[in-house]
Amino acid sequence: MKILLVGAGGTLGGAVRKALAERGHEVIGVGRTGGDVICDVTDPEAVGRLYARVEGLDAVAVAAGDAVFKPFGELTADDFAATFRGKALSQVELVRQGARHVAPTGSFTLISGVLTDEPIVAGAAASAANGAVEAFVRAAAIELAPQRINAVSPTVVEESLPGYAPFFPGMEAVPASRVATAYVRAIEGAQTARVYAVR
Repeated sequence: MKILLVGAGGTLGGAVRKALAERGHEVIGVGRTGGDVICDVTDPEAVGRLYARVEGLDAVAVAAGDAVFKPFGELTADDFAATFRGKALSQVELVRQGARHVAPTGSFTLISGVLTDEPIVAGAAASAANGAVEAFVRAAAIELAPQRINAVSPTVVEESLPGYAPFFPGMEAVPASRVATAYVRAIEGAQTARVYAVR
């Protein structure tokens, strides 16, 4: 399959890219500052240019999303807007525009996260955006068919603990390679409207 992978240069994205490539897929990495294709997916016009440039796609997968982490009392309207744009609206736009460019039986795999179900202090914006992603996946699935759409919802990954451990006290981390297997399942499988939790 020819797969567009957003966030391929990140910790999780690198593991997903490796897992997919090892299974014989052609992976086109997308990043804001580097990758096979450079694109800021928070800009709808840039997303349009991305799809005009990359043709013949069988799947689109997202392994990155920006969120603001601050105590609730310090979060501003702009913080919430930035988080929804970076984590939810960007993924919605990839699907909205991508439906016309991905194969009729192709798929979309989005990313949410553990904070949908296990909120933490300073994570209100991220929890809200993650929940929006999961609700969108379930709603879009009934109209996208025969194209499929799923989400992967990982807990914090081991490789990211140095930067995120203070936010996730007592939560067990998982290796990025384990999260990558959920992407393989979502892309190669037959399910739709699913949220694959990796805990």
